[in-house]
Amino acid sequence: MGQISLNQVTKSFGDVQVIPPLDLDINEGEFVVFVGPSGCGKSTLLRLIAGLEDTTSGNIAIDDKDATALPPAKRGLAMVFQSYALYPHMSVRKNIAFPMKMAGIDEASQKAKIEAAASALNLTDYLDRKPGQLSGGQRQRVAIGRAIVREPAAFLFDEPLSNLDAALRVGMRLEIMELHEKLKTTMIYVTHDQVEAMTMADKIVVLQAGVIEQVGSPLELYHKPRNRFVAGFIGSPKMNLIDGPEAQKHGAATIGVRPEHLSVSKTEGLWEGTVGVAEHLGSDTFIHVHNTGLVDMMTVRITGDIEVRHGDKIYLTPDSTQIHKFDAQGLRQE
Repeated sequence: MGQISLNQVTKSFGDVQVIPPLDLDINEGEFVVFVGPSGCGKSTLLRLIAGLEDTTSGNIAIDDKDATALPPAKRGLAMVFQSYALYPHMSVRKNIAFPMKMAGIDEASQKAKIEAAASALNLTDYLDRKPGQLSGGQRQRVAIGRAIVREPAAFLFDEPLSNLDAALRVGMRLEIMELHEKLKTTMIYVTHDQVEAMTMADKIVVLQAGVIEQVGSPLELYHKPRNRFVAGFIGSPKMNLIDGPEAQKHGAATIGVRPEHLSVSKTEGLWEGTVGVAEHLGSDTFIHVHNTGLVDMMTVRITGDIEVRHGDKIYLTPDSTQIHKFDAQGLRQE
């Protein structure tokens, strides 16, 4: 249960094609994250899978059955949106029960499923409260609980944490990952936040302008980005990309060096620069370095106990084993 295949799927709005022909296989039980910049087509792709948008061409199979023309209710999927969409006049218990009530499930079965979902989501003590008495994170858990009781073939999450503050986002991220471990159900998760993608996914699908740029595990994308776009998008802070003579020395049109693969010295090194803003995060410090003669600004990640000040002259040296090379088309060179 929960295997989804897209074969030459396209989507157009009028004369504008937002999803060119696209193939993608999602395996049973995987946690797959669609990630990319705003407008890249990730939410549209999720809505095509859910049946909330019609495909222009191609087909979608769910568990080896053609679901292209099926309405959302017949696809066996459950979607969790950015907005919680809870009924404010109903208790948590009744909100979770609502889809089962609509499906005509008997009350004894409803009760058992509600209790199981509440236990999995740490909502047992809140079942008799109204949504207005809950925090944002608790409301989102109720929305997830309402999806769980449907026992879907797959869960579809459309930027479900966007409305939460930073601390709640981290907490809910961990809870969704724990839930996946418990349920072992296929999950597809849309986000523009590549940190969420890296920390949550079994498999990441990187999109740009409706095109899949790369599919792979977080570490595959980190260590071997297929092209310059993926290299610059995956990783936090993002990779430093250098063109010109320095790249040509390495036989490439562009080289990439991640901030964590640059060493810093105050006396010697390959590239000289001037410290600009330093972001102190405790264990780490991100230094923004100017006047290297390579790019307008380079970002370096160092341990938090190295003392640097705005205007200091420093020297940077890349780890020679961690230099990424890209050709004139932006494709990875080995």
